[in-house]
Amino acid sequence: MQLINGMTMLLIYQLIGEVSVRLLALPVPGPVMGMVMLFLTLMIRGALVRAVEPASSALLSHLSLLFVPAGVGLVVHFSRLGNEWLPIGVTLVLSTIITMAVTALVMQWMTRLTAKRKPGHD
Repeated sequence: MQLINGMTMLLIYQLIGEVSVRLLALPVPGPVMGMVMLFLTLMIRGALVRAVEPASSALLSHLSLLFVPAGVGLVVHFSRLGNEWLPIGVTLVLSTIITMAVTALVMQWMTRLTAKRKPGHD
């Protein structure tokens, strides 16, 4: 029963995200907005974690199944990938480099921030 309640809770937040994005005409996918709302709710009300944990654990244990549609899409559009390999490759390389650089900068910033808060730390 906990799994059904948790899955219902996740789907309700996804629905709320979809509706809010469409009503407010936000340039964000509805499920992402629902996930942000769920995160904020979990930060404010920690007791909700117990309701969502069984469903999220079940989804994470089957995460590899969610890559099947992406793999099918690659096979279906294989000729298009062959025709447009250069822009796709450049985009992948540049986005990876940018992501790594931003992650490194955020980590350095967070390290300095936490070091300042600890007394007696260099």
